[in-house]
Amino acid sequence: MKSNKPYPTRFFLLLAVAVALVAAGWLWWRDAISAVNPGDSSPQIFVVKRGEGVKSIAGRLAMVGLIRSPTGFYILVKLMGLERDLQAGDFRLNPAMDAGSVARELTHGTLDVWVTTLEGWRVEEIAAKLTKELDIPESEFVKVAREGYMFPDTYLIPRDATVGAVAALFTATFDKKVDEAMRADAKKTGLTFPEVMTLASIVEREGRTNDDRPVIAGILLKRLKADWPLQADATLQYALGYQTGEKTWWKKSLYEEDKKVKSPYNTYTNPGLPPGPIANPGLSAIKAVIYPKESDYWYYLHDPEGVVHYAKTLAEHNSNIAKYLR
Repeated sequence: MKSNKPYPTRFFLLLAVAVALVAAGWLWWRDAISAVNPGDSSPQIFVVKRGEGVKSIAGRLAMVGLIRSPTGFYILVKLMGLERDLQAGDFRLNPAMDAGSVARELTHGTLDVWVTTLEGWRVEEIAAKLTKELDIPESEFVKVAREGYMFPDTYLIPRDATVGAVAALFTATFDKKVDEAMRADAKKTGLTFPEVMTLASIVEREGRTNDDRPVIAGILLKRLKADWPLQADATLQYALGYQTGEKTWWKKSLYEEDKKVKSPYNTYTNPGLPPGPIANPGLSAIKAVIYPKESDYWYYLHDPEGVVHYAKTLAEHNSNIAKYLR
């Protein structure tokens, strides 16, 4: 008759191993999520990049000594259900904070705010964005902002920044992006630099792609030199202002009566350039004016899908209007 003694022995051995593993796991977990140095509360500024994932954040937190284990932090964030709540911005953290406290801090209390403004926005649109993100009064920003020079980009802005400081941040970025070489080349267009920026703002609104913008810039420059009216719809939209029904600063559909609006920005009734920029162009539109593409075209239009159709003569242009817009 066989003895059953080995089986209880094996069972207790496996149980002991399991208990040891659980204990080891618990000790690792407790260490992984504990503070790096409970006695060190010296603050560190930690910046979370826009769109950065939890794994990347965890790795960088460990690298600068704010958490013990990137793996432990990652698991903890998942368990706490905070993965979607982590914010971009900069945060004041310290080594005395445990992983849970660090995770919770990254969901609120950011010192700075990431703000993105888009190419072709006018200052009122930028002001609305700043009001939403930073509680900066729209009317105050519009007073100090210089249309055309509020460079569209993604900015990390202090929550307590003044209106003047924010505007200065935009213009400083503009000065950095539009370098001296570009400004020197701009003189070859025959325009002053403010005129280049005015035309660039029109090209930004009229050109949808990086391929179209240099061609459109070339057409508009030819029209200026030939004393033709620019007849740019974007300038009409700027002159017409905010559309309450559409809730936009850029009227979607223009009609013949819109071309008669009394405004120095109406390039259908006024020759030459408007008094100033109609929007804030990006680098692509600015370069398109400084380095335009020569062509035989004098006319262009966009079809309902946004595709540009060019024409060399008025007859061809009228044919395109009949074909694509009627």
